[in-house]
Amino acid sequence: MKSKGLIALSPLMVFIAFYLVTSMIAGDFYKIPITVAFMVSSIYAIIISSGKPLMSRINTYSRGAATEQMMLMIWIFVLAGAFAHSAKAMGSIDATVNLTLSLLPPQMILAGMFLAACFISISIGTSVGTIAALTPIAAGVAAETGTDIALMTAIIVGGSFFGDNLSFISDTTIMATQTQGCRLSDKFRVNAFIVSPAAFVILVVYLLMGTEVNAPQLIPDVEWVKVIPYLTVLVTAIFGMNVMAVLTLGILLTGCIGLFTGSFDIYGWFGAMGEGILSMGELIIVTMMAGGMLELIRQQGGIDYIIKLLTRRVSGKRGAEFSIAALVSFVDVCTANNTVAILTVGGIAKQIGDRYGVDNKKCASILDTFSCTVQGLIPYGAQMLIAAGLASLNPISILPYLYYPFALGIAALLSILLRYPKRYS
Repeated sequence: MKSKGLIALSPLMVFIAFYLVTSMIAGDFYKIPITVAFMVSSIYAIIISSGKPLMSRINTYSRGAATEQMMLMIWIFVLAGAFAHSAKAMGSIDATVNLTLSLLPPQMILAGMFLAACFISISIGTSVGTIAALTPIAAGVAAETGTDIALMTAIIVGGSFFGDNLSFISDTTIMATQTQGCRLSDKFRVNAFIVSPAAFVILVVYLLMGTEVNAPQLIPDVEWVKVIPYLTVLVTAIFGMNVMAVLTLGILLTGCIGLFTGSFDIYGWFGAMGEGILSMGELIIVTMMAGGMLELIRQQGGIDYIIKLLTRRVSGKRGAEFSIAALVSFVDVCTANNTVAILTVGGIAKQIGDRYGVDNKKCASILDTFSCTVQGLIPYGAQMLIAAGLASLNPISILPYLYYPFALGIAALLSILLRYPKRYS
């Protein structure tokens, strides 16, 4: 059983070894395209999947690559790419960047971007929507101020997970509270106590780092009409509109305003949207191959194996909480989806918590916090991929600057080690 479980998990190990190890040996993470790494590990996953004909294994892989969640994410990629490029061609990004620079002093740029990402994500409950809306602006601000684009993008990604973790309307919050049988408000109180210190520390870090940001020499006048698409996207997202509807509205507004101001003609608009969609091609391919490979891992019993392995020697509340954290973290690595990870282990986490007396509110908080930590750090997660695509970066280049997800994970670990909040521990 042990050897079968390890074999089932081996495609993930092949991916990590092929991509990370070879890149580290080469000293350049751009040497090995992430699509090639997923292709190799996907072929390997199909080969080692035993007990079924080759065509059946390929069909399983294809089902995993084309689930409803995968296709929804691909649609978001397509719309985000079309919106970002048409907004850029129309001048919306430049206008929004100029507005940001005129409102915030240079020393507040980094902290201001982090606060904006935190506020928007907690309002709309989705990290993906926050990243899609703010990353192009962050990249533009980075270019204007001479700040590292990878750092600025990482600030947006980190801030987006603040809301993904805490928001009342976040799917991870809803899933965690449902599986553990507790109220949203109770989980929020426990969660806020754990993560607020981490967010405050990172905010202070960005304030200190902001002293080194160079002020732009000359800020052009803000073309207010060209800011409308981004303002509309942010406002409608905050009021809870579906992220796909938000992006579609943004595309229509960029087209109408661009045609009205003469920024492009109808064919220029179509061309910009087409370029944006094509720019997301690598992300779409990676998303589908990751989904297919992870479905084969699941079917071969890889996730079940690690769940049994981690819960075999649990003793006491602290051990139970660590096992729950490890379970949801590992499954998130395997599925690259924090909501699916919580859904997968939620029932088991509930059983572990009940058996060892873990408060259900603390259990829900652990599930949500650790899944968001891992989701914010894996380079093939949807959030990292869409941020990297919109900023024209390699996802790996963003990793060293993800201060908030790292701080979130440390805060969550300390809450288990030091047994706080005391009332729920």
